[in-house]
Amino acid sequence: MNDPSVILESVTLDLPVYDRMSFSLKSNLIRGLVGSGLKEDKGVTFIRALDGLSLTVRRGERVGLVGHNGAGKTTLLKTIAGIYEPTLGSVRTRGQITTLIDIAMGMNPEATGYENIIIRGLHLGHSLSEIQDRMDHIIAFSELGDYIGLPVRTYSMGMISRLFFSVSTAFEPDILLLDEGIIAGDPAFNEKASHYLLDYTGRAGIVILASHSKALMHLFCNKGIKLNQGKIVAQGEIEELF
Repeated sequence: MNDPSVILESVTLDLPVYDRMSFSLKSNLIRGLVGSGLKEDKGVTFIRALDGLSLTVRRGERVGLVGHNGAGKTTLLKTIAGIYEPTLGSVRTRGQITTLIDIAMGMNPEATGYENIIIRGLHLGHSLSEIQDRMDHIIAFSELGDYIGLPVRTYSMGMISRLFFSVSTAFEPDILLLDEGIIAGDPAFNEKASHYLLDYTGRAGIVILASHSKALMHLFCNKGIKLNQGKIVAQGEIEELF
């Protein structure tokens, strides 16, 4: 199998926000938060979420994305995952991608926990037989018990997070995209998940983590990238970027 890789070349991503009717007032309000990242085209206001970003990540690299809220960290993860398509530039990935970004992604609230394991597994690109092989492990790790047969809309956010985490980490990743905010629930499960995640990231070919935490960066990453207004403004040792 070829080594996993992530290659971005001059990636720009514009996300639509407001129509022309609300451009003046709301654009002024947003401009105070995101600087000069706004533009208007055919009556639609856009935020330039990523701006000419180029990046190459190879096997063995554990990259920490740092930057203030709105700098583009989670947007970059979603663009690498294929959730967002670049407005300009290209994203090329090699290897199976596992995403731990958004607990709602790929989940159907009307389906049962059991059914959502299958839905989420298929969403991650695994076959039905692969999902069935890991089903007992996923259910046991989630600690949901009989709730696994109930609709997800009856779950608390903590239960949804446990289900999401359990199915997403049940398969060996080539490329792991991770947002620090995905673990939620009772403290006992959080501790279990954190220990498991440390081992899980160690088995991944590539890890890209978005976080505000220097401690997490030191734990999971061997290099850092600092973003500001969708641009890479610094790269290097974690300690240098905080």
